Amino acid sequence: MVRESMEEGLLTSRYQLPPNETKPTSNGADGDSPADNLNMPSQPAASSLTPVLVFSTFVAVCGSFSYGCSLGYSSPAETGIMEDLDLSLAEYSVFGSIMTIGGMVGAILSGKITDLIGRKRTMWFSDVFCTVGWLAIAFAKNALWLDIGRLLIGLGVSIFCYVVPVYVAEIAPKSYRGSFASSNQLMTSSGFAIMFFVGSFISWRTLTMIGTIPCVVQIIGLFFIPESPRWLAKCGREKEFEASLKRLRGENSDISEEAAEIRDYIATLEQQTEASFLELFQRRYADALIVGVGLMLLQQLGGNSAVAYYTSSIFKESGISGSLGLQVLAVIQIPVATLGLLLMDRSGRRPLLLVSASGLCFSYFLQGLAFCFKELPNLKALTPPLVLSCTLIGATAFTIGLGGIPWIIMSEIFPINVKAQAGSLVTLVNWSTAWIMTYSFNFMMDWSLAGHPPYLSFSK
Repeated sequence: MVRESMEEGLLTSRYQLPPNETKPTSNGADGDSPADNLNMPSQPAASSLTPVLVFSTFVAVCGSFSYGCSLGYSSPAETGIMEDLDLSLAEYSVFGSIMTIGGMVGAILSGKITDLIGRKRTMWFSDVFCTVGWLAIAFAKNALWLDIGRLLIGLGVSIFCYVVPVYVAEIAPKSYRGSFASSNQLMTSSGFAIMFFVGSFISWRTLTMIGTIPCVVQIIGLFFIPESPRWLAKCGREKEFEASLKRLRGENSDISEEAAEIRDYIATLEQQTEASFLELFQRRYADALIVGVGLMLLQQLGGNSAVAYYTSSIFKESGISGSLGLQVLAVIQIPVATLGLLLMDRSGRRPLLLVSASGLCFSYFLQGLAFCFKELPNLKALTPPLVLSCTLIGATAFTIGLGGIPWIIMSEIFPINVKAQAGSLVTLVNWSTAWIMTYSFNFMMDWSLAGHPPYLSFSK
């Protein structure tokens, strides 16, 4: 990533803002979310909500929807794929987790690509990888093509995790930026929920084709939306910059003040000296680095990615119908994501993080006990309802806090001269840890007595 701090604002030294200043942005399992933009230049109060602005945001967040689909695919498809292609546990574990390998590569390259070819072309670039990946899975005859498809999807969605929130934050007026950025997380949860719900009724190959829909919609929609005016200004394309901003704000709007502020901001950014990667490990950056890396480790070592990837097998192991459990979980995803956005505006980040971590700890501890009850005749009947309830509690707790807030905090705490390097490092830590958890989870369930040690470990 190179100087993408243009989209992130100048250095913010606080780890938490007052509740009335917090603005939710994207999250992800699994990529960089640097578009918090807390200190981006203010825009005229007259900035209005235009059809072009709304449509451009919708087209962009189709990428977030695609990311949600990729997260939710492996769980409902697990039984069908293993039976149809006769995959072993190890082979399916590779398929489920290999998306994070692509995510590592994409996370490292996303900033450079976005800055080099622009926001729109980067989204096209990601759509190509995702579409080819989904089609490779849909027509796969063996594990190799499954893995290639999943790897390509991981590469594409990890770039989406970066470019979508950046584009949305750059085109939105200040008065709407928080709400528009929130749509990123909401669409991710929607894609996840739809794959869980629909996947319980249709075959895994048909479900794969559904995953291509947001990619196709975005590929077509990108022809009709403007490029980011901030990126155009950074590239010195003045006429296109003004035309793009005028189109987003409305033909009759006065963009002179906003355009001047953007130019001033770009000039300020260009005066910053970018530090080398090794300078990131100096003592003065230690606190920020510990917080950033620590939050990403907490997000992934909590086990939510592993549980999300293999929810269907968890339900079956506990005696619950996999289809019924996925449908119930899907139904709550969108309302919970909406609740999380509302709570973030009111409560602030630290309280939500504490509540989220506590909720996950509580749910995984009880889930571990629930699987222990399977070995006790008098308590065996408690296992199915306890596992279902704890899974719902854990999903709710993760969505309202640890799902997105670590990415927001990461975008605030690093000085502008090391933000690109820090973003790459922290994102790499996140995706690599996600790979470890998602690959090892099935083996942990298989090797452990009654399957409870993984949950008790997660709760710690």
